[in-house]
Amino acid sequence: MTTPAKAAFSEEIWKVSRKMRTLFDARVRAKGLTLARARALMLLGRNGCMTQTELADLLEIEGPTLVPLLDSLEKQALIERRPVDGDRRAKQIALTEAGQEQAAYVNILVQEFRSDVLKETSEDDLKAALRVFHAMVRNIESAG
Repeated sequence: MTTPAKAAFSEEIWKVSRKMRTLFDARVRAKGLTLARARALMLLGRNGCMTQTELADLLEIEGPTLVPLLDSLEKQALIERRPVDGDRRAKQIALTEAGQEQAAYVNILVQEFRSDVLKETSEDDLKAALRVFHAMVRNIESAG
């Protein structure tokens, strides 16, 4: 049964998610990036080399949507596509030196963004919110 608190909470999640995406997109665009490029660089910087399929999964996009993004990053000399041993069709995506620098810069933008968005939010409140989000993810996964 949906209570008023559950309804309000779920509406706030949608609102916060949209506003966070909009604000972060504006910040990275001001630095000459797009949200998609920034997220890809951030994930590659954090995870190192990965296949196109792995990156698409983390970005929650389809493979064909990822290809133009990778083409753009490759054209800017930020990534390299490398063959995967034993699979001619698969490609490993790796950051170049310039890509590593750009990923580090994106990481700084992310840290500043988190600091701004979460200022005046206590650790206890964040831990409580994380418990709620983890429970929601479990419920979503079990419903699927």
